[in-house]
This record gives sequence, structure tokens and C-alpha cells, in this order.
Amino acid sequence: QVQLVESGGGLVQPGGSLRLSCAASGSIFSIYHMGWYRQAPGKERELVASIRSGGTTNYQDSVKGRFTISRDNAKNTVYLQMNSLKPADTAVYYCRMVVQTTSTLEVWGQGTLVTVSS
Repeated sequence: QVQLVESGGGLVQPGGSLRLSCAASGSIFSIYHMGWYRQAPGKERELVASIRSGGTTNYQDSVKGRFTISRDNAKNTVYLQMNSLKPADTAVYYCRMVVQTTSTLEVWGQGTLVTVSS
């Protein structure tokens, strides 16, 4: 069984920064895909950023230049550094991984709330 544990959410003022972390635990052979998604109240869940095993990254246009996704393969952990935060970034942030155990699994974290407000 694979579990994802997220941390780092909270309340921050506009223009501030937060760093989210998501660590995977379990019998993992490799992780193909790591990504961060978010869901604001009344809206659908959307991709924020993703990173492949080779390091290729992809960002939603609204966060380009402000957010940076990175991964530590030795720790099975993905990070999201969020700078210049805006009220529109307020949402529950979820990490998602595609991992190889005895089979290929899609796993989601429990979500962490990010609130950007003065």
C-alpha cells in the first residue's frame, strides 16, 4: 500500500510564499509522475504543476514564473514552492503520483489548504 502525506499549507498574505511537500511511503520501485493539483470552492480540480521522472516540468499558465515544482527521488518527495501568492491561489492543494509497486498505481494525497488573504 502506498500513502502520500502532504504538509506546508496555511494562511499567507498576498505576495507571500509557501512551500508544500508531499512524501510517499510504501513499497515503491519507482515514481513516474508527480504533480500538484488544486481545487477552489465551487470549481473543478485543476493541474497546477507536474514533473516527470526525468525532470521535465509542466505548469499551468497562471502560475508560471511564480511556482516551482521539484522532486527528491531518494526521499520519494515532491515539493511546490509558491511565491508571489495571490488570493486567486486560494484552494485545497493535492499531490498526485503514479507509482510502480507490484503494479502501477495512481495515488492522491489528502489535500492541504492554502489561503491567501490579508
